[in-house]
Amino acid sequence: MTYVTRLASLDDYEKGGVEVIDDDPKNYAFSNIFEVASRAKPFEQIAVGKNFEYVLEVVRVEGVSGWRACAHDQSALVLEGEVEFTLRTLDGSQNLPPNGSAGVGEEVTGTAMGRVVARRGHLTLLPGGRAYRYGSGRPAVLLIQTVEGVDTQYRWAEICQTA
Repeated sequence: MTYVTRLASLDDYEKGGVEVIDDDPKNYAFSNIFEVASRAKPFEQIAVGKNFEYVLEVVRVEGVSGWRACAHDQSALVLEGEVEFTLRTLDGSQNLPPNGSAGVGEEVTGTAMGRVVARRGHLTLLPGGRAYRYGSGRPAVLLIQTVEGVDTQYRWAEICQTA
C-alpha cells in the first residue's frame, strides 16, 4: 500500500471524516482548519479544538490586525502564507483579561520589542503581558494555542461532523 501526504491550503483542501464504530459522532470534534478559515472573516478567532480551558483557534489573517495582548503565553503556528508579528511592551494602562487575548486599542505606545516573519510551518511565541499584532499581504492561516477568552468563537454546529 502506498501512502501520499497531501498538504492542504485555503484553495485546495479536502474535508475528511470520523468513522464511528459504536458511538455518537457528536462526541467527536472533527473539522477542517482550511474550511473554517475559508469561511471566516479576517481575524475572527474560531475554536476548532478544546481541552478544559485550553483552545486551538483558527485565525484568517488578511491585512493588519489591531493590537492584542494576553496575560499568558500563546503560540501561533502558520499553516498557510506569511505572517508578520510585531511585538511591543505595554505601558501599564491596558487591563489584561485573566484568560485569552483581547484587543488593546488601535495604537500601543510601549517600547518596540521586534518583529517575527513566519511562514508555513513556523511556530511563533506570543509572550504574555506584551502587545502584538499580525498581518499579511494575502490571505494566511494561523492556528493559535491559547486559553478560552472573550473573543473565542464557538461554531461547533457549523464546523463539526454530526452524522
